[in-house]
Amino acid sequence: MSPISVWELLMLTRKGRVELEEDPVPWARRTLELLQLHEAPLMTEVALKTSAIGIPHSDPADRLIAASARVFDLTLLTADAKLIGASGIEILANR
Repeated sequence: MSPISVWELLMLTRKGRVELEEDPVPWARRTLELLQLHEAPLMTEVALKTSAIGIPHSDPADRLIAASARVFDLTLLTADAKLIGASGIEILANR
């Protein structure tokens, strides 16, 4: 799990684009613990790979998330239509 995904969730709840029944911080902590996800470190190699990801838009959060998947050889699980068409990484559409 990229820490950028958690950050993006917090930003989207703040903007009202995602609604949760509780505060997003404890929700995220509990969910990450429940799912036993491992955190992908945000490191220089991830930043460098952002230029090699084929995404048709320039959203920096999406680029960092996709680059993390590529650097750590992970499958990106997403419902984001803009990311589903990305090239250079494995995608599992969650619709």
